[in-house]
Amino acid sequence: GQLDRGGAPVALTIDGEPVEAQQGDLLITAILLHRAALRRFEFGPGSRAGFCLMAACQDCWVQLAD
Repeated sequence: GQLDRGGAPVALTIDGEPVEAQQGDLLITAILLHRAALRRFEFGPGSRAGFCLMAACQDCWVQLAD
């Protein structure tokens, strides 16, 4: 289970799968709570967990519902 980080539940979809994060989570936190990696490495085999793990890179691609 997830740790309660004190925020209200936030519903989102990752790669077509509905998941739940908490208000105040960084996007990279919400993704890595539900995935082993952020994305596939584009220059060879393997996965990436985010460039800096501080949510200050361009690895997270987001489409807003609105």
